[in-house]
Amino acid sequence: MAIKYGRPLESKMRFVPIGDEAPARAEQLDIAHRPRRNRRAEWARRLVRETVLSTDDLIWPLFLIDGERTRTPVASMPGVERLSIDEAVRAAHRAAALRIPCLALFPYTDPAKRDPDGTEALNPENLVCRAVRAIKREVPELGILCDVALDPYTSHGHDGLLRNGVIVNDETVAVLVKQALVQAEAGCDIIAPSDMMDGRVGAIRRGLDGAGRHDVQIMAYAAKYASAFYGPFRDAVGSAANLSGDKRTYQMDPANSDEALLEVDLDLAEGADMLIVKPGMPYLDILQRVKETFARPTFAYQVSGEYAMIMAAAERGWLDGEKAMLESLIAFKRAGADGILTYFAPRAAERLKGAV
Repeated sequence: MAIKYGRPLESKMRFVPIGDEAPARAEQLDIAHRPRRNRRAEWARRLVRETVLSTDDLIWPLFLIDGERTRTPVASMPGVERLSIDEAVRAAHRAAALRIPCLALFPYTDPAKRDPDGTEALNPENLVCRAVRAIKREVPELGILCDVALDPYTSHGHDGLLRNGVIVNDETVAVLVKQALVQAEAGCDIIAPSDMMDGRVGAIRRGLDGAGRHDVQIMAYAAKYASAFYGPFRDAVGSAANLSGDKRTYQMDPANSDEALLEVDLDLAEGADMLIVKPGMPYLDILQRVKETFARPTFAYQVSGEYAMIMAAAERGWLDGEKAMLESLIAFKRAGADGILTYFAPRAAERLKGAV
């Protein structure tokens, strides 16, 4: 009995009997379907390919740092560097040349500017805002996504305000609205609330609309899990050493799936234009459920730990890094993603460009 599309059906395969002594050449199977025919040649495989990855699917996350002509490697993310604003502008030109449609910006904030309330997030001259303006001056056609959360700015490393050992919700949301407005005024195209505070999307949408920023999009981290795969990212933005406790009181439990659909439903009702599932590969089932249930633009974040695992194994010769990179990205598309935030974006774009 075979299973096809979830339903049992009788096998159509019929074997031709042979005598007691096998002939020198095996008898040909009497079968109607030979799927291998469509796999025989590259041109044929291309014709029947169900999922296609292109540069249009890529968002390139960049880490920012103060200074000029500065590129500092992130030790836990081979090949990834923190970039000063002038170097980020060069990266933006490279992205445009590769037809990568969007950059996502994340700051490494000077520890001297961090405080318990993350007040640097509200500074119109902070690192992210200055970078947005510089990139928009030089490469205005490139989309820019800005993360709305306080962890790169707080001295305790949490995404929200810490009061008596508790991350408070409503007070944090009020600060996030101000952060979103500062970023939108700098020229950010997509606001991406990643903090997982209840009601944040609706509050930010009202704040943007009230300020006349009706065209600024919201890509909500609707299904963001409390994950061990964020470790290298926290190194990159400098929050790892500061983090006290964990984030399980506001990020989702990895054991839950239905809860993700509730979060997505709420964010869409509050005005989200697009959605993010984070992390990516460990949560392909969530990505598929979200896309099939809501049929709205849905993105996956191939997070720092996923990237670091592939790169570390490739550096040791344990797997083919280029093939693993592309296979991982096509997996997101196959699961339903409309796009992927990935540190592989420039390498993948180069590879895809060469394949055209």
